[in-house]
Parts: sequence; C-alpha cells; structure tokens
Amino acid sequence: MKLTFTKMHGAGNDFIVIDAVNQQVDFTPAQWQRLADRRFGIGADQILVVERPRSPDTDFRYRIYNADGGEVEQCGNGARAFVRFVTEKGLTGKRAIRVETLSGVIEPRLEADGAITVDMGAPILQTERVPFKADGLEGRREGDDTLWPLELAGKTVWISAVSMGNPHAVQVVPDTELAPVASDGPAIEHHPRFPNRVNAGFMQVLDRGHVRLRVYERGAGETLACGTGACAAVVAGIRRGLLDSPVRVDTRGGELRIAWDGGDAPVLMTGPAVCVFEGTIDV
Repeated sequence: MKLTFTKMHGAGNDFIVIDAVNQQVDFTPAQWQRLADRRFGIGADQILVVERPRSPDTDFRYRIYNADGGEVEQCGNGARAFVRFVTEKGLTGKRAIRVETLSGVIEPRLEADGAITVDMGAPILQTERVPFKADGLEGRREGDDTLWPLELAGKTVWISAVSMGNPHAVQVVPDTELAPVASDGPAIEHHPRFPNRVNAGFMQVLDRGHVRLRVYERGAGETLACGTGACAAVVAGIRRGLLDSPVRVDTRGGELRIAWDGGDAPVLMTGPAVCVFEGTIDV
C-alpha cells in the first residue's frame, strides 16, 4: 500500500507523522520498525499516528511508536509536532486541542509567536506508578526528592524516578559531554528495577534556571532531544532544590523551556516543531 507521511522534528528529535484520519493505517511492529530505519526506511526516532478521538471531549487520539516498533505511552516533543501537523493540515481550526494518549489526555497549544506549549499534566512520583521497584533499597533524601541507588556493572548511580506518562531515571552529572550515555544508557533502560524499561536522563545543572540534558530513550537510543525527559529532569531538579521554575533545557538538538510550580501542578513544556518534508512510501 501507498502511505503518505510527513517528516518533522522538535529540537532534533525527529518523527514520521501519519494521518490516520484520512488513510487506513494498520501495521505490525516489524513494519513500524522498518519505516523508522534510517537505512531501509524513512528514518525517525518515533512514529506519530493521528487518529480520530474515541472520547467526545477530546479532539484527536495520538499513538506513538518507537524506532524499535514498540508502542509507548507518551512523547513530549512529538506532542508539539502533533499540534503543528493537525493545524497545518487543516484537521482542526483550534489553537489549543485535547489529545488522547496511552497515558491520558494532554493539551498542546499553538502560541502567537509560533512556539508550541504542551500541558503535560502533573508528574507521577510514586515509585510503584512510575513503575520502579524500590523494595529492598535504601533511598537517600535530597530536598523533597528521594534518590535511589542503581547498581550498574560494579558501580552505583543515584537516580530520581519520575513518570511523565512514561518512566524516567534522572541523574545529575558534572558534564553531559563526558557522561557515559552510550554505556550506562542501555544498562539503565533495561535495569530490572524498571519493569517497563525506562528513559535514562543525564542532567548537568548550569545555574538555577538553566541545565544541559542528554537522554537515552527507551526503544530509540540517544536522541537529540526528549520532551518528557526534559520535563522529568526539571521536576527532579526542582524537587532536589537545585532549580527554580521556569528552566531552560539545552539539548543537543535545541532549546526547551519547562515550567512547574510543584505538587499536583501541571508541567508546561514550550519549544519548536518543524516540518522537514513530505512524501509517500510503499509499505
């Protein structure tokens, strides 16, 4: 079959965006993986599928497939690409929409200056809901946060466990450029303490309103930016007493701005979303 698609990115985190409102889309994990392959397919970190809503109080349903073909709960940079796509394709006339995801409803909006802000909802901090298996571990209190030890090939790293609809393990490092992302990232992703695997964040604090961040994403490897990873890192930094909202997050692909007032307040993420090209492919 012929599939029409749009290639987009948000701060370098790149996506294949597919309109499943006006075309039939029903692929296997292997087919999603093939589409995301950078040599044999289109190439992307994630594939975003735009569907009709199932609930009358939402505008769309948003499905996300990682480069390995697995469906996941949430993608913050993808949410920004999603709202630009449905706006520019004429699928909605609204500047703010409500979108169903596997992890719940999110509310992205197109700002007057062209940036896109996404209400990502409140962070999930209870270990059993992340989910993170903390049984038998002795946590270390830092500010309002609890740091947990992870054993990695003979060394211990201390992480904050946060869910933004998908699980994150955030650690503070002295220098993101020297952080062992390539080696520790996959070890953390597949650590048995995280039953659904996890995104591994490496955050360098520059000052109370500015951080650098690298993220090894579950099912995709290191990406140039991770929206939910930026949200989780800022939440962890604020809870540890290291940061004050709002926070500028520098990723390898661009800049995001994250605001969070603590507690049950929603995390607000603002950043770019860019269309790169459009095309069709035989599937």
